[in-house]
Amino acid sequence: MLSRFMSGSIRNLDREYNCTVRLLDDTEYTCTIQRDAKGQYLFDLICHHLNLLEKDYFGIRYVDPDKQRHWLEGPKSISKQMKSQPPFTMCLRVKFYPPDPAALKEEITRYLVFLQIKRDLYHGRLLCKTSDAALLAAYILQAEIGNYDPGKHPEGYSSKFQFFPKHSEKLERRIADIHKTELVGQSPEAAELNFLRKAQILETYGVDPHPCKDVSGNPAFLAFTPFGFVVLQGNKRVHFLKWNEVTKLKFEGKTFHIYANQKEEKKIILTYFAPTPEACKHLWKCGVENQAFYKLDKSSQVRTVSSSNLFFKGSRFRYRLSPHNHQSGRVAKEVMEQSAKIKREPPEIHRAGLVPSRSCPSITHGPRLSSVPRTRRRAVHISIMEGLESLRDSAHSTPVRSVSHGDSFMPRSRMSTEASSGSGERVISDENYSPSDSVLPTPVAEHSMELAVSRQVNGAPCSIEEEKESEAGTPSTGEFGEVGPDGRVLMSGLGAGVGLSSLSEAEQVNKFVLSVLRLLLVTIGLLFVLLLLLIILTESDLDIAFLRDIRQTPEFEQFHYEYFCPLRRWFACKLRWVGGLLINNK
Repeated sequence: MLSRFMSGSIRNLDREYNCTVRLLDDTEYTCTIQRDAKGQYLFDLICHHLNLLEKDYFGIRYVDPDKQRHWLEGPKSISKQMKSQPPFTMCLRVKFYPPDPAALKEEITRYLVFLQIKRDLYHGRLLCKTSDAALLAAYILQAEIGNYDPGKHPEGYSSKFQFFPKHSEKLERRIADIHKTELVGQSPEAAELNFLRKAQILETYGVDPHPCKDVSGNPAFLAFTPFGFVVLQGNKRVHFLKWNEVTKLKFEGKTFHIYANQKEEKKIILTYFAPTPEACKHLWKCGVENQAFYKLDKSSQVRTVSSSNLFFKGSRFRYRLSPHNHQSGRVAKEVMEQSAKIKREPPEIHRAGLVPSRSCPSITHGPRLSSVPRTRRRAVHISIMEGLESLRDSAHSTPVRSVSHGDSFMPRSRMSTEASSGSGERVISDENYSPSDSVLPTPVAEHSMELAVSRQVNGAPCSIEEEKESEAGTPSTGEFGEVGPDGRVLMSGLGAGVGLSSLSEAEQVNKFVLSVLRLLLVTIGLLFVLLLLLIILTESDLDIAFLRDIRQTPEFEQFHYEYFCPLRRWFACKLRWVGGLLINNK
């Protein structure tokens, strides 16, 4: 009886495990969950703990033993997604950045997004010019320490706070000047709101960088934002494709393809290479989810997306409604509509204030850097110009107008910016875009990150195919047009089998040989299966005219007596021998 009770207790312990989730304010939430618990169950626990209703923007992230980051999928079992042994440690992060964070319904949601963007600023994911960096840091200072007080804040007080990995004394003085003179009287809520309004109009707002290389081997960062797909190289945004222009996302091994239609009926194919196949698949899944979330009007329009080809099974993925929670899987427009219907007393917010942070110490004490040379550090380099630009009044005195739930889905300021920018190059910062390794979703070798910082990038990073619609078939190699001023290859024809001109000749040959081998293997496999099926049918007792004719042929009789019958006797002998061994062992 005692042994039965103890064995049952051990089984119950085996079915439960501890899970720790690090929140955006760097506190930890630990819970015990069943081994078969789904990801949605853990996510709901966290949202209930935070009293969060606008939860569709957030997700739980974890890192596998290979240092590859993943988003926890709601419909799947947690234990099956994790490649390590319990206890598990994960992080709550913003997964889908709101197109206009100032338009969020509840203050608790805005505060969590504020914490995420503050973290992005520190780790270098949100990169901006020096003037913008000074204003953002001043907003953080106002939100977390309040008004300037000469008794509490002596000369050089801003140097005790570290908003970026490196910054100059001039920037520190400018941050203090803004905090002293221009933000007096702003409450933490107002300062956070103005911070969000400023951040959301920056080029790198919402960027979750995926390190890749273009076809020339130059490092680049690919990212999906609320407004489209971007490619960052050096201190420039070299490509921008709106979500309604992106037609297909595809990956094969380490190769990632983006297909898009732009104005004048031009078709574009961008090709990049991820460090590993797992990183490429993660990049593809993030792209599929972001496109569905921001592009579609209703979640019912979401369809399953596959990366497989005709002969081999590939990955299938769907941003979908969870069977456990009808609120999960909604698209952005549905989320905004539902947020407008929230009617409850605003939950109490416990702001972190001056509590030191492990991963984002934006208000922790740190050494001041008097001189900051251009180096190959993996951390972000912000604000190291010799002189600071003067802040324009429009940058901070008049807040950017937010969009109400009934207005257009995209903020007007952002729409006007993107409409004029198109997909050409655009300088986003005074320094190269090189986020800290700790925030990258894909592990990158140190030497490759050094290249990302030190390499000078000129022109377009990737060979692009722009093709005009045509009723003709596949164009020949000599049908390429002129090379445009931005480095794009213009084509005069479009066919169903247009190859990627950006790939080198050797890679094209390898792909062709691989395709032929795959086709050959599949053909041989099908022929073998058909032959086996035919033998089974002809040797059976089925009385069909077609089979009778085959059995009466001399070739079949020869095959039956010389090959099939001896083979059948051999198999029967082996089966009897195995059966005898099993009986003797008993």
